[in-house]
Amino acid sequence: MGRNSSTPGEGTRPRVREAEQLGWDDSLYSDGESDGEAEESGGAGGEPDGGTPEGGKPEPGGSDGSVPAPRRSTEGDGGAGSPSTRPPKKGKRRVLRWVASVLALLILGTGATGYLYYQHLNHNIKKEKLTLGDKKMVEHKANAAGQTPLNILIIGSDARDTEANQKLGGAKETFNGLPLADVQMLLHVSADRSNISVVSMPRDTLLKIPKCTDPKTHEVYEATTDTMTNESLGRGGPGCTVATWYELTGITIDHFMMIDFSGVVSMADAVGGVPVCVDANVYSHTSKGAGSGLRLKKGTTSIKGEQALQWLRTRYGFEDNTDLGREEAQHQYLNSMVRELRQGTKLTDPGKLMDLAEAATSAITLDTGLDAKGLYDLAGELKRVPTKRITMTTMPNVYATGANAGRVLPKPGDAEQLFRMVRDDVALDGKASKPSPTASPTPTDPSAPVGEIAVTVRNATATDTQGPASGRAGDVRDQLKDAGFALAGLDSSDIAPSARTSVLYPSAELEGDAQAVAKALGIPVSLVKKSTDVSGISLAVGADWRDGGSYPAAQDDKTPDSAQALGGDEEACMHVNPDFTW
Repeated sequence: MGRNSSTPGEGTRPRVREAEQLGWDDSLYSDGESDGEAEESGGAGGEPDGGTPEGGKPEPGGSDGSVPAPRRSTEGDGGAGSPSTRPPKKGKRRVLRWVASVLALLILGTGATGYLYYQHLNHNIKKEKLTLGDKKMVEHKANAAGQTPLNILIIGSDARDTEANQKLGGAKETFNGLPLADVQMLLHVSADRSNISVVSMPRDTLLKIPKCTDPKTHEVYEATTDTMTNESLGRGGPGCTVATWYELTGITIDHFMMIDFSGVVSMADAVGGVPVCVDANVYSHTSKGAGSGLRLKKGTTSIKGEQALQWLRTRYGFEDNTDLGREEAQHQYLNSMVRELRQGTKLTDPGKLMDLAEAATSAITLDTGLDAKGLYDLAGELKRVPTKRITMTTMPNVYATGANAGRVLPKPGDAEQLFRMVRDDVALDGKASKPSPTASPTPTDPSAPVGEIAVTVRNATATDTQGPASGRAGDVRDQLKDAGFALAGLDSSDIAPSARTSVLYPSAELEGDAQAVAKALGIPVSLVKKSTDVSGISLAVGADWRDGGSYPAAQDDKTPDSAQALGGDEEACMHVNPDFTW
């Protein structure tokens, strides 16, 4: 781990006294309210990655020994079968064990120890460039109080590039290969820091990966389509995964955190026991050596270490033995962990927190804009969010067909609705009041008379399956002229498609003019963005406005049911599949 550790019973009190002398206590773990596994595909235990045992039904009984399965290839799903034979998975996709540890670290603010050992811990952290794509992310739009949201992409890497990871990572043929981003979760912290939303993306989502350039080797990876999102990590690093998310969602990402197998193991040990519940005795194993090996009695049990890893990777034994049940179990574990830490029952001892900080900083890779001190500052922000205002979701998805059977695609309508709510900083728990479509801070420079506002209109309505709507830019330009914008013109240059309509302006003195353009067409002010990519006011008519008069009214700000939201304060028992009881 690269840290100076002591044997049990030695050095504990000096470390505690040192922390106390530096003014650190456990106040960081208040709830913010004024009121009182190794990865399945080749991971430790080797549970197969997809499908069920031959015959379509899990086989209980037999040996509980685990046999490492080959790592899932990016061409097929590996494990028990190829995409064409694997039974469809429904609902939530998996969120592997390291996400619980990393996300809990962020939410709970255990980065406080970074303040105490800034230089030492910062030396542990590996750094990478934030984004490797060509497209610049737009700046956040501030709310009426001048606050901006914060978006952090959490990435779980399956890299088998160290001895520790190889021991956990299974098949030798996967050692030192290109890493896959098999866990991807976006952590969104609202501008007013009142709530947190988490959006996970299935690892086998088919999408466009943009052109990425490796900052170390300068190798250029050209854009691809219908490619699994987890392959983005092997195209130059985590910055390409960030660029891929931005390409799909339009959500500006401020930072990323990436962690590997061995880091999660050490962090899980440092976190300690977390209570989980099952509605019957469960034993996850099959006669073919599959299953996590988890064995629990009915009711609530506190789990940690290897048993916690077993819980987080269990598929055979929960619900219908698919990834849906496994992800539900992982979300429940994460919620329980957050509650335990927030209640002050865990990690209030400075020595234990230092252990976790050492484990975390030695395991994580951050973007160059974030360091150990930044993690401490971030902890101060996140601790203000009550547990009950944390909402976890999965990107709504549907299964692909034909040659891509077994993969998933963003669900039309629902996925974009979820992305839009995050972009517009709308709480996914439905508890926050809906912002007015035109509510905005007063521009530093008021609008000029509409007849003096120059604006160019671009046709960006093309999609992956449709060409640009003919004459669309001209139609919208004419609407502006009818509204008095005499200087409205067309931009007929080569235009990149855009899923969303936007009004861009280059500098603060044009913000009021840009908002006037949006207001005239009924475009929400949240779609008015400052951008260095334009020299004047530019209206890009996106695929969300291919026809009709004024901009279509926004959908109700309601989290789609297909996102299967789970609140941070929700307690539940996992349903045990009858074939795996004892």
